[in-house]
Amino acid sequence: MSTISLAVRDSSTMLRRNLLHARRYPSMTLNLLLTPIMLLLLFVYIFGDTMSAGIGGGGPDRAKYIAYIVPGLLLMTVGSTTIGTAVSVAMDMTEGIIARFRTMAIHRPSVLIGHVVGSVLQCVLSVVLVGAVAVAIGFRSTDATVLEWLAAFGLLVLFSTALTWIAVGMGLGSPNPEAASNSAMPLILLPLLSSAFVPLHSMPGWFQPVAEYQPFTPAIETLRGLLLGTGIGHNGWLAVAWCVGLAVLGYFWSTAKFNADQK
Repeated sequence: MSTISLAVRDSSTMLRRNLLHARRYPSMTLNLLLTPIMLLLLFVYIFGDTMSAGIGGGGPDRAKYIAYIVPGLLLMTVGSTTIGTAVSVAMDMTEGIIARFRTMAIHRPSVLIGHVVGSVLQCVLSVVLVGAVAVAIGFRSTDATVLEWLAAFGLLVLFSTALTWIAVGMGLGSPNPEAASNSAMPLILLPLLSSAFVPLHSMPGWFQPVAEYQPFTPAIETLRGLLLGTGIGHNGWLAVAWCVGLAVLGYFWSTAKFNADQK
């Protein structure tokens, strides 16, 4: 069997293992998924009228605010889902299953690949669920073309891949699952410090550059432009650059840590 065939076979096996593990222990995924859903309902039904009046300069318009916050919440869903990946990797490292894999004739990177692909699939399913809730309460994207929908989906997958590799590195570098969960919390907190809920110009002047150029804001503005027809400007290439940069950083960090732990 060739090296490529061996890698594909073992990666598929590890992917199936991680998906089965997620199905048997769904509580973590559900807990992480409830955060963006609860924020969606909270900001729409509790703060929606007040927040929408401040965004457009007119009277309260809940439908307008739903459209504004959904792109940010979709990316927050990605961030919250990948926290489960960090915890899952840390559990594998501390419970001895990795040591067992070392004694088997398997393709070593397949362990990480299984976690990454499984996490991206979970992110996509989570985004679909949150998107369905958003549509149920009034979100509409009538002006987006098929090409723009595909581009939005591609951005979500790329962002999921980037954050997943970072989460894998966090899991490998944590002494236990609890520490992995804590170290990955910025993946949920950063969207709160972006343009997900309020425009950048409404933030304090000293903080606006921080919010504008952190990873989530360019991705949110790009997704907002694709789905709602607002201007994208330089956010498109910034979002792609952040995704590629984080994915490369996470990949090399994870593989270096994984190989070092096996020596």
